[in-house]
Amino acid sequence: MAEPLGAEFLALSSALAGRYSLERELGRGGMGVVFLARDVALDRPVAIKLLPPAQAALPDLRDRFLREARTSAKLSHPNIVPIFAVEEVGAFVLFVMAYVDGETLGDRIRRRGPLAPPAAARMLQEVAWALAYAHLRGVVHRDIKPDNILLEKETGRALVTDFGIAFAGTPSGLTGVGEILGTAQYMSPEQACGEPVDGRSDLYSLGVVGFYALSTRHPFEAPDTPALLAMHITKPAPPLASVAPGIPGRLAQAVDRCLAKSPAERFPTGEALGEAVAQTMAVAKETPTPIRLWMQRGEGARMLIGVWTGIGLFTVFVSLAGGHLPNIVQMAVMFGPAAGYGLYRAQYTQRVISAGYTLEDLRLALRERALQEKEELAFESAAEPSLVAKIVRKLTFAAFGVAAGSGLLLAIMPWSWDWMNMGGVLPALWTGFGLGTLGTLAGAGIGQAVPGRRLPPKDPLKALRVRMWSGRMGEWFTRIASIGMDRRALPAASAHRPTEIAIGLAASALFASLSKDTRKGLADLPDVLRRLEADAQTMRRRVDDLNEALASLGQDSVSGRSTAMAQGGDAAKAALAGQRDKARADLTATRDAAAARLASAVAALENLRLDLLRLKAGAGSLDELSANLTEARRIAGEIDAQVAGRIEVENVLRGDLSGDG
Repeated sequence: MAEPLGAEFLALSSALAGRYSLERELGRGGMGVVFLARDVALDRPVAIKLLPPAQAALPDLRDRFLREARTSAKLSHPNIVPIFAVEEVGAFVLFVMAYVDGETLGDRIRRRGPLAPPAAARMLQEVAWALAYAHLRGVVHRDIKPDNILLEKETGRALVTDFGIAFAGTPSGLTGVGEILGTAQYMSPEQACGEPVDGRSDLYSLGVVGFYALSTRHPFEAPDTPALLAMHITKPAPPLASVAPGIPGRLAQAVDRCLAKSPAERFPTGEALGEAVAQTMAVAKETPTPIRLWMQRGEGARMLIGVWTGIGLFTVFVSLAGGHLPNIVQMAVMFGPAAGYGLYRAQYTQRVISAGYTLEDLRLALRERALQEKEELAFESAAEPSLVAKIVRKLTFAAFGVAAGSGLLLAIMPWSWDWMNMGGVLPALWTGFGLGTLGTLAGAGIGQAVPGRRLPPKDPLKALRVRMWSGRMGEWFTRIASIGMDRRALPAASAHRPTEIAIGLAASALFASLSKDTRKGLADLPDVLRRLEADAQTMRRRVDDLNEALASLGQDSVSGRSTAMAQGGDAAKAALAGQRDKARADLTATRDAAAARLASAVAALENLRLDLLRLKAGAGSLDELSANLTEARRIAGEIDAQVAGRIEVENVLRGDLSGDG
């Protein structure tokens, strides 16, 4: 059954008939009721906020409401809900604003818990922009809170509503019993004291919003309103990091600064807050700390455990060939370290998953790290190992030979031969096996730090790790690590996914959904997708590095020059300026070329994704996909050649510098 319509709804519908058609109530608060309606002339949805009739009957409050609503209607900003009309219709006082299809920030947090740091940073930045725009036009909101911030469903954009209206009643902002508690939680110290406020009061309230959005807690909690206001006035707010560990430091510091008691200690403007939050968003693009630790934990032990397990497998194979079955103790010694390492990795994987990250986040981090290591290996592969490192490597192989030979003899010879025991052969074999194994492990550890041979440009073991996590084994291991966890209760953490990775993941999922025969005909498509992702990431880092280099070329930068050069007259200054201009032009040209390569790689990825979408929908053909696949291979080849050429030049330059040294 439909909800019964109140007299207020029916009376307002009658008053607005022919202009607006009311559909339903959207929300209700101490300062008004909001209805969803249709603008008849323009045929669009709108939201109508009605001043409660009891307050509209007070002339002073009615006039102030209309005056401030009309002032707010002049605001036009992408992050402010626009007001289309402010009207008096008989006994009704109302304003008509755009309808935002979404939910309030308060509803979002109450429904799903805290925002992930990147989402919170975006929300804070967009609200700060809106506040900055309004403050420049003399409008102070005075009621910034989660329920006055809307999140658009399709885009995630944050929009501020109720500018300059909610606190139209009294200077202190306490307009009614129904609103005191909700408002008091977000009230600045100066507003709580009844003092005049400016834009920095809104920034304090926004700081409380950020604190709540990231932790689901308010900086101050009290049993009644007077005690809560007293805490806002006198008590320092707790650091955000103390109640929400894991929040990026810069983001937590920005929120903490907003909560300073003195307006002078806060950000001076919304623009300043937006710039500070933008820096935290750049940091958020890095691999999150939990995932970074997940990749690093046990890194040094992995090679040693692999060597130990390899020797154990060899010993078991030889034992079985000789008709002997290792006992439980021997199996535990040989394979216990690998089993323990597997349990350790499962436990740490569960920790990362419990922080809200997904298997795709882990795969993305592994791909990015593999790409970085590929570039590092390509650079280091030109280095010739030292004589000591070569000797250690040969000794390691010799130790492995001793361990393998001793293990082989121990496995195939019957231990009951009395002449072996009497002649000391058996103890010698055990000694050789033990010393050989220790030497192999020690040599493998040293070889990790000081390779005894020229490094290959690729690391097959790490590439195998990426492939394992990208396939079914990664899914199985994640499921095992997730046993006993309630995924619905997990926080909504999220790692930053560059555009090329997001497109690549979508394309990979589409490819996996095709029939087996179709996938067989496009067998190299996954490899092309990975190459394009890696190439785009390489070019993106190249563009970022060059942008930083350009930023460091200040017009007045003469650091590193001698005093004589800096003060050498107009000719020297002109020469320096010419050098800077040439360097800037060269860097700009190189940056633009890298940006063009980035765009080409992303466009090739997008074309493949769209072809896969069409193919799945039955609107595309394999011929179209094959043509774009051929073009994608060409683009990937060109970028690979460019990267290889750059690395070769860097190696040559490094050799020249070493020779000069």
